[in-house]
Amino acid sequence: MAADDDLDALDSLNSLEKEASEFTKDAEIDRIRKAFQLDAYAVLDLQPGVPDSDIKVQYRKKSLLIHPDKTSNPAAPDAFDRLKKAQTALLDEKQRAHLDECIADARRLLIREHKYNLDSPELKTEAFKEEWRKKTVFVLLEEEARRRRQLKGRMQEEGREKKREEEELEARKRKRDEEKAWEESRDTRIGSWRDWQKGRKGGDKEGKKKKKMKVLG
Repeated sequence: MAADDDLDALDSLNSLEKEASEFTKDAEIDRIRKAFQLDAYAVLDLQPGVPDSDIKVQYRKKSLLIHPDKTSNPAAPDAFDRLKKAQTALLDEKQRAHLDECIADARRLLIREHKYNLDSPELKTEAFKEEWRKKTVFVLLEEEARRRRQLKGRMQEEGREKKREEEELEARKRKRDEEKAWEESRDTRIGSWRDWQKGRKGGDKEGKKKKKMKVLG
């Protein structure tokens, strides 16, 4: 009887641990999906400036926690994909430099807006850190909008350039076709000209004969 009670208690404990584990996974999946995607640090729950080794360790830890094969949460694949993209962005020197620059710009903007200096105690408060995160989102959105405008402009310019090239190709093709048609009709024109010349000469001779006969008569 005691053994059965022990087994029941163990089953209950295992069940609670499993529920707790699933809760932790669901919470992390939810956090990742709510994190601002353009801020790879936020997605991985890291502070700016960490070394690459920390990025890799954090990614491995979180990817194992929320791996789609280890949870029934239907949002796991999406969260896993976001996590992978965030790691890729932070391990890419160019992408990370751009993100770091935007984060630094957000901090400078706040300092200027509040008329702080670099030694202001407010810079170390949680309130400033929260405001900094929000300003970072604003700066990243502005940068993304600018990037899309530039991309749209390039695509439009490429479209115009492509249209010009197509028009030039069409014009050259039309000219070649006209020259070809002109060459193909050359023999016909020459033949017609010769026939006309022959006819004219024949007419002239007959006219002269008739005129001469009229004089003699």
